[in-house]
This record gives sequence, structure tokens and C-alpha cells, in this order.
Amino acid sequence: MSRNASASARIRVAAGVAALITVACTASATASGRSPGADSPTKPREAAALTGSAKLSRTLGDDITFTFDAHLAAEHRTDPAKATGTFRFSHYLDGEGAWARGRIDCLVTGGKVAVATGVITGSDLPGAKGKRVGFTVHDLGRHDRLGYSWASVGNPVETKDLPKCVSSAPFERVKNGTGDFRVLPWQPDFVE
Repeated sequence: MSRNASASARIRVAAGVAALITVACTASATASGRSPGADSPTKPREAAALTGSAKLSRTLGDDITFTFDAHLAAEHRTDPAKATGTFRFSHYLDGEGAWARGRIDCLVTGGKVAVATGVITGSDLPGAKGKRVGFTVHDLGRHDRLGYSWASVGNPVETKDLPKCVSSAPFERVKNGTGDFRVLPWQPDFVE
């Protein structure tokens, strides 16, 4: 190899190593919540979240879908009742059923479990509008589970005076390949 070719190869290797170091430092800074090259942390992460959409697994062929986009901002980390976002669910069997959508009014998460409530703002189920409903999600990767406040009464219209952030155990299974729920664990200031 000529002297110029050898020097050129060393420069290319050095440039490649420098690029890898830059990428690694940027990834490390981003993962730690800091902007690359900044002396102060970036905006703090939200306190909690429940997002995603999936269908439930039912042997009779029911078509049941739940969708969540619920968030608790960092500045509200000690007040789950300041959560915001939306939910939607539908349940159909043999062409009959109903749908509902609403706004989130409370969100608490612990580890990979979320409990959220919200008020129905639109639905084709008579008497549902204005009712508070609750949801519980256990984020288990591809095997998520879900529960809802009307599990024991059979209909969201029949739940009375449901408090915020109350629901049932996550007893239903998500149907494989139909979606995924994601839970961001709550980090309140008063819990170590």
C-alpha cells in the first residue's frame, strides 16, 4: 500500500470512529433526558400515560375495540384528576351493538397497570352520554389485558356515580395481532 493510500485509510477510519462516538454520545444524552450539547435537562417526561388500541378476544366472535390516548402532564404529577385525553370503545355482535367516545378525567398508573376514567361525550347507546366509565389496562406486551367499570352490571349506562380512577380488574384478553396498549408508569413526587 502506498504512503498516501495508508494515510487516506487512517483518515477514513478516524472519521468513522469520530462519527460513531458522536452518535453514541447523542443517543446517550437523549436517553438520559438531556439535549445533546446542552447543560440543562430537556422538558421532563409526562407523569403517566395510557395509549393504544386493540380488540378483545371473545369466543363468540364479538367485535370489541378499545382505544386510549390518555396523558398526565409532568406539572400535574401529584394530581391524577388533571389527566387529559380521549377514549373510544365499541362492541358489536351479529351486526348489533354500540360505540362510545369520551374525554379522560383521571389516570393513575403503577408499573405496567393503568386505571383511567372518563366521561362519555358521544354514543349511539341510549343513556350513555354524560356517564363516567372506568378502564384498567395491564400492558403485557403482546398479551395485554383489559377491564372496565361496567363488568359486573353488563352495560356502561347502569354504573351509577362512579368516582374518578375506579375500574375493575383487567380480566379480558386482547386478541393477538389486533393492537397493543402502552402504559407509562406514574412517577409522583411523593413516592420513592
